[in-house]
Amino acid sequence: MALLNRSGSDTSAMRAVARQRENYTHDVKVGDHSVVVDEPEEQGGDDLGPSPQELLAAALASCTAVTMEMYAQRKGWNVDGLEVDCRYSPAQRGCPTRFEMIMRMPAHLSEEQVDRLQVIATKCPVHRTLEGEVAFDERVELT
Repeated sequence: MALLNRSGSDTSAMRAVARQRENYTHDVKVGDHSVVVDEPEEQGGDDLGPSPQELLAAALASCTAVTMEMYAQRKGWNVDGLEVDCRYSPAQRGCPTRFEMIMRMPAHLSEEQVDRLQVIATKCPVHRTLEGEVAFDERVELT
């Protein structure tokens, strides 16, 4: 069983619990939601859901889109059709982890609006987490 949880009594901490179903397939409980996570068949999984690495790309793409949409809404800008395409290449020996993001914005936005939304995109919580320092507090509990 994998457990992600910040240490301490921080009530704002987010939590995800992954429970093995079979093979590499896991049911992941996040708040009131459930997600099936698996590895692709070529990695020995059954491909019943996105892989953990794919979820990382999905988290960045969706957080970026939501952050831009929230900002645009506060400004009264119409960003219907906004799309964020995130491609993620895990680190290889001697090379950094790479994220490529393509932000597709409605053509009616002004150059100033596009520039501002591009700056706002980098302020999404997932982007900041990936860019910042990360600390792990790990422990094992026998059940």
